[in-house]
Amino acid sequence: MPSPSPSEQRSGESSPPSDRRDDDHGALERAVPGLASPIRAAGFWTAIALPVLYLPLLATGLSSSLDCVVFLGLLVTNLLALYVGHAHRR
Repeated sequence: MPSPSPSEQRSGESSPPSDRRDDDHGALERAVPGLASPIRAAGFWTAIALPVLYLPLLATGLSSSLDCVVFLGLLVTNLLALYVGHAHRR
């Protein structure tokens, strides 16, 4: 029996195990099954559009504490939107 080529060996080794549980989708689908897809879509598009709001803050500078708090709030919101929307259309 001929041995498999190196590319066949690599493809066999890199495939994920079939019994692996996909936890990326589980919690949101269990919590709100009917709204999971729209929530993921909103998170995805929010993560795409939110950095536009950074520009005015960075252009004027973060000179006051309010500017810093708003910038950090936008950053945290963007990270949350990225987390929620990362599985959109998978």
